[in-house]
Amino acid sequence: MLPYVIGLTGNIATGKSTVARMLRDLGATVIDADRVAHEVMRAGTPVHRAVVETFGPQVLRPDGEIDRARLGAVVFSDPQALARLEAIVHPAVLEEVARRIAAAPTPVVVVEAIKLIESGMAEAFDALWVTTCPSEEQVRRLMADRGLSRPDAEQRVRAQPPQEAKIARADVVIATDGSLEETRAQVEAAWRALLEQAENGKR
Repeated sequence: MLPYVIGLTGNIATGKSTVARMLRDLGATVIDADRVAHEVMRAGTPVHRAVVETFGPQVLRPDGEIDRARLGAVVFSDPQALARLEAIVHPAVLEEVARRIAAAPTPVVVVEAIKLIESGMAEAFDALWVTTCPSEEQVRRLMADRGLSRPDAEQRVRAQPPQEAKIARADVVIATDGSLEETRAQVEAAWRALLEQAENGKR
Protein backbone atom coordinates (compact mmCIF):
# COMPACT_ATOMS: atom_id res chain seq x y z
CA MET A 1 0.00 0.00 0.00
CA LEU A 2 1.36 3.40 -0.97
CA PRO A 3 1.96 5.84 1.90
CA TYR A 4 -0.07 8.99 2.51
CA VAL A 5 2.09 11.82 1.16
CA ILE A 6 2.11 15.33 2.59
CA GLY A 7 3.73 18.02 0.48
CA LEU A 8 5.28 20.61 2.82
CA THR A 9 6.14 24.00 1.39
CA GLY A 10 6.34 27.68 2.22
CA ASN A 11 8.49 30.65 1.32
CA ILE A 12 12.05 31.09 2.53
CA ALA A 13 12.54 31.19 6.33
CA THR A 14 8.90 30.43 7.15
CA GLY A 15 9.71 27.34 9.23
CA LYS A 16 9.45 24.41 6.80
CA SER A 17 12.38 22.52 8.28
CA THR A 18 11.11 23.06 11.83
CA VAL A 19 7.70 21.65 10.92
CA ALA A 20 9.35 18.77 9.03
CA ARG A 21 11.34 17.83 12.15
CA MET A 22 8.14 17.85 14.22
CA LEU A 23 6.44 15.57 11.69
CA ARG A 24 9.45 13.22 11.76
CA ASP A 25 9.14 13.10 15.55
CA LEU A 26 5.48 12.10 15.12
CA GLY A 27 6.45 9.15 12.93
CA ALA A 28 6.57 10.40 9.33
CA THR A 29 9.36 9.72 6.85
CA VAL A 30 10.68 13.12 5.70
CA ILE A 31 12.23 13.65 2.27
CA ASP A 32 14.03 16.97 1.80
CA ALA A 33 13.81 17.75 -1.92
CA ASP A 34 16.60 20.33 -1.68
CA ARG A 35 18.90 17.67 -0.23
CA VAL A 36 17.86 15.30 -3.02
CA ALA A 37 18.78 18.04 -5.51
CA HIS A 38 22.25 18.22 -3.95
CA GLU A 39 22.63 14.46 -4.32
CA VAL A 40 21.53 14.24 -7.97
CA MET A 41 24.06 17.00 -8.83
CA ARG A 42 27.07 15.19 -7.42
CA ALA A 43 30.14 14.63 -9.60
CA GLY A 44 29.75 11.67 -11.92
CA THR A 45 25.98 11.99 -12.34
CA PRO A 46 24.21 12.87 -15.61
CA VAL A 47 22.82 16.01 -13.93
CA HIS A 48 26.33 17.15 -12.94
CA ARG A 49 27.55 16.70 -16.53
CA ALA A 50 24.57 18.61 -17.94
CA VAL A 51 25.02 21.50 -15.48
CA VAL A 52 28.72 21.85 -16.35
CA GLU A 53 27.98 21.65 -20.09
CA THR A 54 25.31 24.35 -19.72
CA PHE A 55 26.99 26.78 -17.30
CA GLY A 56 30.70 26.07 -17.79
CA PRO A 57 33.51 24.79 -15.57
CA GLN A 58 33.54 28.06 -13.59
CA VAL A 59 30.67 26.67 -11.48
CA LEU A 60 32.91 23.87 -10.16
CA ARG A 61 34.86 23.72 -6.91
CA PRO A 62 38.48 22.53 -7.03
CA ASP A 63 37.32 19.02 -6.05
CA GLY A 64 35.07 18.83 -9.12
CA GLU A 65 31.78 19.20 -7.25
CA ILE A 66 29.38 21.99 -8.20
CA ASP A 67 29.90 25.18 -6.22
CA ARG A 68 26.30 26.01 -5.37
CA ALA A 69 27.16 29.59 -4.38
CA ARG A 70 28.74 30.28 -7.78
CA LEU A 71 25.93 28.53 -9.60
CA GLY A 72 23.40 30.49 -7.55
CA ALA A 73 25.10 33.77 -8.44
CA VAL A 74 24.65 32.88 -12.12
CA VAL A 75 21.05 31.68 -12.08
CA PHE A 76 19.37 33.87 -9.46
CA SER A 77 20.18 37.03 -11.42
CA ASP A 78 18.93 35.57 -14.73
CA PRO A 79 15.43 34.01 -14.94
CA GLN A 80 16.29 32.23 -18.20
CA ALA A 81 19.38 30.65 -16.65
CA LEU A 82 17.33 29.57 -13.64
CA ALA A 83 14.75 27.99 -15.95
CA ARG A 84 17.54 26.08 -17.77
CA LEU A 85 18.93 24.81 -14.46
CA GLU A 86 15.49 23.70 -13.25
CA ALA A 87 14.85 21.89 -16.54
CA ILE A 88 18.03 19.88 -15.91
CA VAL A 89 17.60 19.21 -12.19
CA HIS A 90 13.83 18.89 -11.58
CA PRO A 91 13.18 15.67 -13.57
CA ALA A 92 15.97 13.85 -11.72
CA VAL A 93 14.71 15.15 -8.36
CA LEU A 94 11.14 14.06 -9.14
CA GLU A 95 12.33 10.57 -10.10
CA GLU A 96 14.42 10.16 -6.93
CA VAL A 97 11.66 11.54 -4.66
CA ALA A 98 9.18 9.08 -6.19
CA ARG A 99 11.63 6.23 -5.59
CA ARG A 100 12.05 7.24 -1.94
CA ILE A 101 8.30 7.56 -1.39
CA ALA A 102 7.78 4.03 -2.73
CA ALA A 103 10.52 2.70 -0.43
CA ALA A 104 9.38 4.56 2.70
CA PRO A 105 8.94 2.35 5.79
CA THR A 106 6.17 4.49 7.34
CA PRO A 107 2.50 5.02 6.38
CA VAL A 108 2.99 8.80 6.15
CA VAL A 109 5.67 10.53 4.07
CA VAL A 110 6.46 14.26 4.06
CA VAL A 111 8.14 15.83 1.02
CA GLU A 112 9.63 19.20 1.94
CA ALA A 113 10.34 21.54 -0.98
CA ILE A 114 10.29 25.30 -1.47
CA LYS A 115 9.09 24.93 -5.08
CA LEU A 116 6.63 22.12 -4.46
CA ILE A 117 3.76 23.92 -6.21
CA GLU A 118 5.78 25.62 -8.95
CA SER A 119 7.47 22.34 -9.98
CA GLY A 120 4.10 20.55 -10.27
CA MET A 121 5.19 18.02 -7.64
CA ALA A 122 2.32 18.92 -5.30
CA GLU A 123 -0.28 17.64 -7.76
CA ALA A 124 0.66 14.03 -7.02
CA PHE A 125 0.43 14.29 -3.24
CA ASP A 126 -2.46 13.61 -0.85
CA ALA A 127 -2.27 16.90 1.04
CA LEU A 128 -0.48 20.23 0.86
CA TRP A 129 0.79 21.85 4.06
CA VAL A 130 2.08 25.43 3.94
CA THR A 131 4.17 27.26 6.54
CA THR A 132 3.78 31.01 6.88
CA CYS A 133 5.00 33.96 8.92
CA PRO A 134 5.19 37.76 8.46
CA SER A 135 7.82 39.02 6.02
CA GLU A 136 9.64 40.96 8.74
CA GLU A 137 10.08 37.71 10.68
CA GLN A 138 11.47 36.06 7.52
CA VAL A 139 14.02 38.89 7.24
CA ARG A 140 14.94 38.59 10.93
CA ARG A 141 15.48 34.82 10.61
CA LEU A 142 17.61 35.15 7.48
CA MET A 143 19.81 37.74 9.22
CA ALA A 144 20.08 35.70 12.45
CA ASP A 145 20.33 32.18 11.03
CA ARG A 146 22.16 32.72 7.74
CA GLY A 147 24.17 35.85 8.50
CA LEU A 148 22.65 37.86 5.66
CA SER A 149 22.63 41.64 5.67
CA ARG A 150 19.20 43.29 5.88
CA PRO A 151 19.27 44.36 2.17
CA ASP A 152 20.22 40.82 1.09
CA ALA A 153 17.57 39.26 3.33
CA GLU A 154 14.89 41.63 2.07
CA GLN A 155 15.89 40.90 -1.54
CA ARG A 156 15.53 37.13 -0.97
CA VAL A 157 12.09 37.60 0.59
CA ARG A 158 10.90 39.93 -2.20
CA ALA A 159 12.15 37.53 -4.89
CA GLN A 160 9.65 34.85 -3.81
CA PRO A 161 6.02 34.53 -4.93
CA PRO A 162 3.46 36.01 -2.52
CA GLN A 163 2.79 33.73 0.44
CA GLU A 164 -0.95 34.18 -0.17
CA ALA A 165 -0.70 32.20 -3.42
CA LYS A 166 0.59 29.14 -1.54
CA ILE A 167 -1.87 29.59 1.34
CA ALA A 168 -4.76 29.61 -1.15
CA ARG A 169 -3.73 26.10 -2.30
CA ALA A 170 -3.11 24.67 1.17
CA ASP A 171 -5.03 21.93 2.95
CA VAL A 172 -3.24 22.86 6.20
CA VAL A 173 -1.60 26.19 7.09
CA ILE A 174 0.94 26.31 9.92
CA ALA A 175 1.70 29.81 11.25
CA THR A 176 5.23 29.78 12.69
CA ASP A 177 5.55 33.32 14.06
CA GLY A 178 4.68 32.25 17.62
CA SER A 179 6.66 30.07 20.01
CA LEU A 180 7.91 26.59 19.11
CA GLU A 181 5.25 25.20 21.43
CA GLU A 182 2.53 27.07 19.51
CA THR A 183 3.85 25.75 16.21
CA ARG A 184 4.06 22.21 17.61
CA ALA A 185 0.46 22.42 18.84
CA GLN A 186 -0.72 23.27 15.30
CA VAL A 187 1.33 20.44 13.79
CA GLU A 188 0.07 17.88 16.31
CA ALA A 189 -3.56 18.96 15.82
CA ALA A 190 -3.25 18.60 12.03
CA TRP A 191 -1.50 15.22 12.48
CA ARG A 192 -4.30 13.93 14.72
CA ALA A 193 -6.88 15.07 12.17
CA LEU A 194 -4.96 13.23 9.43
CA LEU A 195 -4.89 10.00 11.44
CA GLU A 196 -8.59 10.28 12.26
CA GLN A 197 -9.37 10.83 8.59
CA ALA A 198 -7.33 7.76 7.64
CA GLU A 199 -9.05 5.64 10.28
CA ASN A 200 -12.44 6.71 8.99
CA GLY A 201 -11.50 5.58 5.51
CA LYS A 202 -11.77 9.04 3.96
CA ARG A 203 -8.42 9.05 2.16
